[in-house]
Amino acid sequence: MAGLVPAIPTSLAPHFSYRDHRDKPGDDSNPGLDLMNTQLLIQLLINGLVVGTLYGVVAMSFVLIYKATQVVNFAQGELLLIGAWVCWWLLTKYQVPFYLGMPITLVFMFLFGIAIQLVILRPMIGEPIISVIMVTIALSTVFSALMKWMFGVNLQPFPPVFHTKLINIFGLQVQTVYLLSLAVSVAMMGGMAWFFKVSKYGLAMRATAFNQQVAQSLGISVKSVFAMAWAISATVSAVAGVVVAVVNGVSAGLAAYGIKVFPAAILGGLDSVGGAVIGGIIIGLLENLAHFVDSEYLHWGNLFEIAPFYALIIILMIKPYGLFGTKDIERI
Repeated sequence: MAGLVPAIPTSLAPHFSYRDHRDKPGDDSNPGLDLMNTQLLIQLLINGLVVGTLYGVVAMSFVLIYKATQVVNFAQGELLLIGAWVCWWLLTKYQVPFYLGMPITLVFMFLFGIAIQLVILRPMIGEPIISVIMVTIALSTVFSALMKWMFGVNLQPFPPVFHTKLINIFGLQVQTVYLLSLAVSVAMMGGMAWFFKVSKYGLAMRATAFNQQVAQSLGISVKSVFAMAWAISATVSAVAGVVVAVVNGVSAGLAAYGIKVFPAAILGGLDSVGGAVIGGIIIGLLENLAHFVDSEYLHWGNLFEIAPFYALIIILMIKPYGLFGTKDIERI
């Protein structure tokens, strides 16, 4: 008889099924409990990998804006939320199929990212960085309030996307949506790597991130690079937002991802796209391992929520620039 490992109280917890090995009567060694602990650990490690890749994708979009503009975008979570709500609205109100609704959402978010940079942030060019950061905090508040006003505060289930809910992989029943999440995350990581190494705009962004004045002297439009950075960041965030919404539904709580990926971006290095990916996977695994230790030994109840921020404090104390970040050396 098939049994389920206890549910994981994280924001993206895959559904896995295992064969239930129960103890025989009179068995004092209790091997079934040890097996269940092992199964829970395996489930959490796989869950950490899936969640971590998604964290890595969001952290990439976080890093993308920082590399191009040297601005920490505190409205990143709201971009996830807006993308998820737009896709949900197309699928529920106009009955648009998912394979059309998703591309429409991405096009909208691409243009929305450009609009944010042109209308709100471009006039801030030349202002102190702290002023621009305060603008992103204001954007976060405005976007959050606007989404609550338009769609309410209640959780809305996302329309079904797949006909087949579970897929058997080596005897492990995995929900299709989690395989989608993993595949989309890996594809976007590969696409981002190609973009920065091969494409014209990717090379322009790298040059701008290195030195804006030199890039401008080479004929690169720094303003266009800034707009493209925000457009790509909004698009990537929308993909992550839709993936999470398919799993958990859409609500204002989705914006919390913008804060949850901050430790991943810091851990990998704020100016390292590859570091953001690795940082996201590390944070995802750490979060789920913390849940295992808490549920089996400590019983604190919320260790999985605060463990990433403990890691953030420790990495800032040991390596302030992150594992792969560039260390700035200032000479007086």
